[in-house]
Amino acid sequence: MKKLTSKQVVVFLSLVLTLVVGIGWYYLLLTGFSFLFMAIGLVVYLVFVFYIIQFAINTFLLEKIKPLYKIIDFVPHKENESKIRLTPGFVELGQVEHDVEAWAQNQLQEIERLKEMERYRKDFVGNVSHELKTPIFNIQGYILTLLEGGLEDPNINKLYLNRAEKSIDRMISIVEDLESINKLETGELKPLFGIFDIVKIVDEVFELEQRLSKERQISLMYSYRPDKPLMVQADRKRIIEVLTNLVVNGIKYGKMNGFVKVGFYDFDDKIMIEVSDNGIGIHKKDLSRIFERFFRVDKSRSREQGGTGLGLSIVKHIIEAHNQTINVQSVLNEGTTFTFTLEKAK
Repeated sequence: MKKLTSKQVVVFLSLVLTLVVGIGWYYLLLTGFSFLFMAIGLVVYLVFVFYIIQFAINTFLLEKIKPLYKIIDFVPHKENESKIRLTPGFVELGQVEHDVEAWAQNQLQEIERLKEMERYRKDFVGNVSHELKTPIFNIQGYILTLLEGGLEDPNINKLYLNRAEKSIDRMISIVEDLESINKLETGELKPLFGIFDIVKIVDEVFELEQRLSKERQISLMYSYRPDKPLMVQADRKRIIEVLTNLVVNGIKYGKMNGFVKVGFYDFDDKIMIEVSDNGIGIHKKDLSRIFERFFRVDKSRSREQGGTGLGLSIVKHIIEAHNQTINVQSVLNEGTTFTFTLEKAK
């Protein structure tokens, strides 16, 4: 049998006393006491009963439901913070309060994470559809023109077929880039490590992009070219892809008669590569997003320059797959600098 608490014993005795007083009052009523005396006695008795009942409720009922006040009185704040407000008059249950606070905070964080994922999903789907829509509509227009008679005109058919082919190539590039990012994220595409001279890799990239740089009147140069090889341990093919993306990015968004510079910093166990330009720069509010898929600082100009909008995202994933870091600094209308590290060959 469960042992009664001291409060419960007091309540029990109070109820017994109330019953005895009630019986006594009723007996006096029967013996003919004056009406005034009996009225006063009734009022006193009812007040006494009211307080006894209230005390009983506080003891037996509210003790049971007290923890609920901690949950239903949860108040979320604007700053995504939370707190537990205890109703005055109730004893704070320390551990329960701590647990409920932790639970509430975790729920808020989970809600924010899901909202962010949903925003990212919507942006991603919207961007993919937008990027694919342009070449698809172009191809559709070229084919309709050919079907409506342009195919018979030798001056039109070859021109429009070539344009359709370029749009198809653009679609293929977008799909291939998305596939590469997905494989890098899932770990399916792992770097094939080898040892090579990073300076020679930059020479190759400069040579490959020489024609584009001349068209844009951008000089490709070294801020400092080491006399000796700088041997790194990385995936040669992927690092060429990284440097090509960064150099081409600097050329496309550079100013006429500007430059793209590459520099090297030799640390104890790493080589840091710096790719900088004196182009249009990036606004401070956009810097945190430039490695996102399809993110473009200036959407209209970016699409005029070509590319899939996935280059910098691929760069980031390749560097992270090497367990290295990449950073960016930029000043609007002054230029941008990307720096990344590679493991030094041992």
